[in-house]
Amino acid sequence: MNALRQIEGWPVPAAAAGVVERGGRVRHRGDSARLFRFASVTKPVTALAALVAVEEGVVDLEEPAGPPGSTVRHLLAHASGLPLNAGAPIGPPGRRRIYSNAGFEAIARLVAERAEMPFAEYLGAAVLEPLSLRAELVGSPAWGLRGTLEDLLAVARELLVPTLLAPETLAEATSVAYPGLSGVLPGYGRTERNDWGLGFEVRDGKSPHWTGSRNSPRTFGHFGASGTFVWVDPEAGLACACLTNREFDGWAKEAWPRLSDAVLAEAAAGREPETSGG
Repeated sequence: MNALRQIEGWPVPAAAAGVVERGGRVRHRGDSARLFRFASVTKPVTALAALVAVEEGVVDLEEPAGPPGSTVRHLLAHASGLPLNAGAPIGPPGRRRIYSNAGFEAIARLVAERAEMPFAEYLGAAVLEPLSLRAELVGSPAWGLRGTLEDLLAVARELLVPTLLAPETLAEATSVAYPGLSGVLPGYGRTERNDWGLGFEVRDGKSPHWTGSRNSPRTFGHFGASGTFVWVDPEAGLACACLTNREFDGWAKEAWPRLSDAVLAEAAAGREPETSGG
C-alpha cells in the first residue's frame, strides 16, 4: 500500500505502520518486529481482557467497581468520575467523560482479585496467548504494554473479526456508552460529545481528530502518548495501526489524519470495479 510510505517522511526516529482488511490481508511498512511502547493503546487490549472476563462470568459490567455509584461499565467508559491518575473522584459517575488511567487500573485489580491471579497473567491467558502476541505488560494495565507492529495488527484483526468475544459483545463495546457526555479528549481539548465505548474511543463527529476526514463516524480505536495508534473502521472493513518512538504532539496531529485519509482512499480505489473502454 503506497499510502504507508508516508511514515518514511515523518519526523520520528523510528516508525512502523500497517493495514488489515476484514478479509485478512495485511500490509505494512517499517520494522514490524521492533519493540515499541504501546502507551495508552494498552487500554483497548486491557478492555478486551476485561470483556473476556465478563463473558466468563468473572466480573459483570453492572456490578459496583471504583468509587461509590460507579460500575465496571463506568470504569471502561471513562465515566466513573475518577481522575487521570490515582486520587479521589473529581465528579459523580455518569456525568462527565473524565479520561482515567486510574479507572483501568481499578478494572485490572478487580479482574485479578476475582480470577485469583495477577492481571498480567490473566491478560496473557485471555488475549496475548490466544492471539499469539509477543507483547508484554510492563507496568500499568492503562499504559504498560510493549510489543511490535505484528502484535498490534493482530489486535486490529481481532477487532475487525472477533474470535475472543461474541460479536454482540464487541458491538456493545464499540458503541457509545453514556451518550452525550462532555469531556476533554486528550491532546485535543474539550468536546461536548466526547463519545467512548467500553475501552475504545468512538470517532462520531469529533473535529479535529486524530483519525482522518474519510473515517466513518463508527470508527473506533485509541492513540497513545508514545506516538502510537490503532483505529478500526467497520464501514470500510479496514483497520490501521502505527507505532513510533516520538511522543505525541503537533507532528502527529498533522501526520496521522493525512495517513488515515490516504489509506482509506487507496483502499476504496482498489475496491472500485474496473470499467472497459468503448
